[in-house]
Amino acid sequence: MTSPIASPLISPAEAAAYGDLPSPVPHSDAELAALLALLTAPGTRIATVVVGHSRDTASRSAAAAFAEAWRALGRLPVLAAVDWPESAASWLRAANRFTAEAPDAWVVAAAPLGWAQMSRRLRHSTDWDPARTYGFAALGDSRVPALAGPTTLQGMRGVTADGGTWTVDRGWVTQQLPARRPTAHPRGTL
Repeated sequence: MTSPIASPLISPAEAAAYGDLPSPVPHSDAELAALLALLTAPGTRIATVVVGHSRDTASRSAAAAFAEAWRALGRLPVLAAVDWPESAASWLRAANRFTAEAPDAWVVAAAPLGWAQMSRRLRHSTDWDPARTYGFAALGDSRVPALAGPTTLQGMRGVTADGGTWTVDRGWVTQQLPARRPTAHPRGTL
C-alpha cells in the first residue's frame, strides 16, 4: 500500500482547474472487443476479474456488456461488480469492495472525475495495483492521471472507442491506434 498524497479527496478547486471532463458515452463494439483482447492476450494469465463502474447509464451499460462478453468467452464469472458515486465524502467502502476479492485484473467503466477520486482512495487505503487495471475509453484522457496524482494510475491500460489502446505512463495517457488490415491494391499496382 502506498500513500502518494496526504488526503485522497480532490477539492472542488482542484477539479475545476482541469475544466469540464467528458461524460462517458455508450461503448462501441470495437471498444469492447479491444478490451477483451487486452485481457485475453497470450501470456496475460488473467482468469478472475472485478468490474467497477460509476453510476451513469453509459458506465453501467459498459460494465454489464463486459461481464456478459467475459462469460461468453467461457471465462470464470466476474467476481464482483462495484459501483461508486461521482462525488462522495469518501470512497473507502467502494474501494474495499473493489479490492476484497483480490482478482487477477480490474476492469473500469467510469466517469473521469469519479474514477480519479476512486483511484486516489484505492492507492491511499488498499493494495490495489493500477498496472492490473483496464479501462474503457472515457478514462483515456491525460487529465485523469493528472487529477489522480503522481503515480496513482501508473501502468493502467485501456481502450479507445475505435479499438485502439492507451496506457498511463509517468502521468500521461499515450494512445496506440488500432491495428489496420493492409489494403488490397488494384491489379497491376504496388
